[in-house]
Amino acid sequence: MTKKIDVRALSVDQLRSFFEEIGVAAFRGNQVHEWLWKKGIHGFQEMTNLPKNLREQLEDRFTINHIKIDHTQVSSDGTIKNRVNLFDGLSVESVLIPTESRTTACVSSQVGCSLDCSFCATSRLKRMRNLQPDEIFDQVLSIHQQSIAYYSRPLSNIVFMGMGEPLMNYNNVIKAIDMITSPKGLNMSAKRITLSTSGVSKMIKKMADDEVRFNLAVSLHSAIEETRNKIMPFSKSFPLSELKEALVYWYKKTGKKITYEYVVWKDINDKQQDIDALLKFCKYVPSKVNLIEYNSIGDEAFEQASEIAIESYRQQLEQHQIVVNIRISRGKDIDAACGQLANKNEQ
Repeated sequence: MTKKIDVRALSVDQLRSFFEEIGVAAFRGNQVHEWLWKKGIHGFQEMTNLPKNLREQLEDRFTINHIKIDHTQVSSDGTIKNRVNLFDGLSVESVLIPTESRTTACVSSQVGCSLDCSFCATSRLKRMRNLQPDEIFDQVLSIHQQSIAYYSRPLSNIVFMGMGEPLMNYNNVIKAIDMITSPKGLNMSAKRITLSTSGVSKMIKKMADDEVRFNLAVSLHSAIEETRNKIMPFSKSFPLSELKEALVYWYKKTGKKITYEYVVWKDINDKQQDIDALLKFCKYVPSKVNLIEYNSIGDEAFEQASEIAIESYRQQLEQHQIVVNIRISRGKDIDAACGQLANKNEQ
């Protein structure tokens, strides 16, 4: 038996060609494409403006590998975490983060992770595979639907800060974002999308060359090479000098300010020399800093720094005219906060 192709792997032009080949008007391809991406249907029989015989032909030849949310947890602060089952039995997690003014989708790009950041629960999972564009898109659509159902408002923002390193799945992430921002998809503004990377320098340059319109965040956590290599061992392959060069290139090409994500840990990066190094790094290109609360994953080597240390960071960044925000994590009680996604509820 021939394995069925996922119909969402076909472009609208390929769908039009398919219908022409079977002797049907090409506009049917446009209709199918709209059902798949704009309306997010799960089955061919839901395509009610197609004749029954065409729906049956599609069902005979193709499949729709739609995600399935099979476990949902709601935090005391309103954050919602989903376990997302994929067509091959693997799973990832996605998160809806509500505030008074916005609803943000935190989505995953890989099953597991390609990197080895010591402080992150996801990095301890084996990378099984990259997510397909439709699997990324489905996470966003499902959270958009949850936002309406739970909070009576549409999704407003998207962050690629879930499981995986987005730039290690570049092509699929870009295809997903293209469909999320397309009028033929969810028609969301690229300005409301932020891609977070641990600092894959050559891919940051590629994003700049590709003239992407979304925002860039970099998980920095230390601007001292030796310290960064200890907490993020993969960064030995992407030294700070290369990261600096890539970020300067990004800014020259895009004109977009960079956000540095930065967790301050006790006895790791809470000294004055750490602040001085960050201040210097922030001067290379226009940037802002998010000081992120550490979310424990049970590793005694990492402990949240004192309020005094964090306040010292904040004061000195502001003194140097660098915008700084202190981010309090959401969803900690359901392991949905930054760095905690690890499929703990996997059956």
